[in-house]
Amino acid sequence: MTASADPLALPKDAQDLLFREARSANAFGPGPVPEEKLRAVHDLVKYGPTAMNVQPLRVLLLRSDESRARLLPLLAEGNRAKTGAAPLTAVLAYDTDFHEKAESFFPDRAEMVRGAFGDPGARPGPAALNAHLQAGYFLIGVRAAGLAAGPMNGFDHPGVDAEFFAGSALRSFMVVNIGEPAGPHEFPRLPRLEYGEVWTEL
Repeated sequence: MTASADPLALPKDAQDLLFREARSANAFGPGPVPEEKLRAVHDLVKYGPTAMNVQPLRVLLLRSDESRARLLPLLAEGNRAKTGAAPLTAVLAYDTDFHEKAESFFPDRAEMVRGAFGDPGARPGPAALNAHLQAGYFLIGVRAAGLAAGPMNGFDHPGVDAEFFAGSALRSFMVVNIGEPAGPHEFPRLPRLEYGEVWTEL
C-alpha cells in the first residue's frame, strides 16, 4: 500500500454517503419512500451479525396518516412535528419470542437455540441487545439507499407497545423517520471523540 492509498476498502464516495456526509435527519424531501428501496435495504442489512443468528429485529412501517396519528401522541413533544411531516416512520421492536423462528434462522441446530433461550425471563436481554445491533445496520442500510434517517428514542415505550403490539411478544425501542434528504442540515455537525479517547491497546 502506498502512502497515499486509502486504508479503507470502501470507495471514498461510499464512505461519505454512509458516514461523513450523512446526518440524523429532522426534515425530508417531499417524495415518498418506494417499497422496492425498503426491500433492497432489508436484503442488504439482513447479513449483519447477531448472536447465534437470532435476528430479533422487527420493523413496523407507518405510512398512512391514520397510523401516524396513532403514534404522534405517544412521542415526546419535540418529535411530533417532524414525525408528522416525514414520508415514512418505522417503529423498531425486538421479538422476545425470537427463538420460535429457530428452524428458519438456524435450521441445523434449532433445538439447541430453543434450549439456549428457553427461559422467558432471560430472553428480553439478548433480544434487545441483538436488535440494537441490527438497528445500527438498519440505519446504515437506509443511508446506502440514498435516503435520510432520523432515529429517535423519545417516546412512550409502553404506550407504543400497547397501541401497536398488544398481545404480542414485540417490544419497541426506537422510532426512525425515513425519507429523501432535504438538503443542507440546519445545524453544524457536533464534534466526535478522537481515536485516543476511544481506543486503547494492552
